[in-house]
Amino acid sequence: MNKTVQSLQRRLIALGFPLPKYGADGDPGGETIAAVNAALDEIEKLRGVKPSSQQRNNAPLKSSTPQAAAITSMVILQQPKASRPIKEIVVHCTATPEGRDVSVDTIRSWHVGQGWKDIGYHYVVMLDGTVEPGRPEEQIGSHVAGHNTGTLGIVYVGGVSKDGKTPKDTRTPAQKAALMDLTRALIAKYPTIKKVTGHNQYSAKACPSFDVRKDPLSSLVD
Repeated sequence: MNKTVQSLQRRLIALGFPLPKYGADGDPGGETIAAVNAALDEIEKLRGVKPSSQQRNNAPLKSSTPQAAAITSMVILQQPKASRPIKEIVVHCTATPEGRDVSVDTIRSWHVGQGWKDIGYHYVVMLDGTVEPGRPEEQIGSHVAGHNTGTLGIVYVGGVSKDGKTPKDTRTPAQKAALMDLTRALIAKYPTIKKVTGHNQYSAKACPSFDVRKDPLSSLVD
């Protein structure tokens, strides 16, 4: 099983492109290629470009990285563009144990339970690399005190070791790739973004359990 292809398949299914015969089996076969082409056609429509599936090479997928990046772009393109100035992306972790899945709805329930109107983050990166929308980009988030205006908050599931206490960079390879794809897509959507930072740069917290300044994410802005 190709776990990278399986991650792509899960992203396709989450976006409404079913794989009814084989599902997310990690096999880059014809069903997956057809779903990828359908998704890429939809992305081109969202960008106002004529779909080009007929001109694409339909050879079996050897690496899903470009396709996965495109699928992440689709998640971003489906969200209305904010009219408020966006100058920075702030990265977070959910501070949940390594390997434990957490849904957007669960995170939303935590935040609403604290009296917030919605989930505080704008995007959530799941363990398998699936990117899910949270609070609309137009709305100011609730993710970093004193720095919510002009920022977008993105969070990856994890950030604590299996003991549930010790801060740890638990990002899976799929999450690392998806965070890069997501950040690139947001910068393309908002060229005014000039900084990618971590929550721990603004607060005495471990979150996101790694130093964004030393991570490839920081190299995505000028």
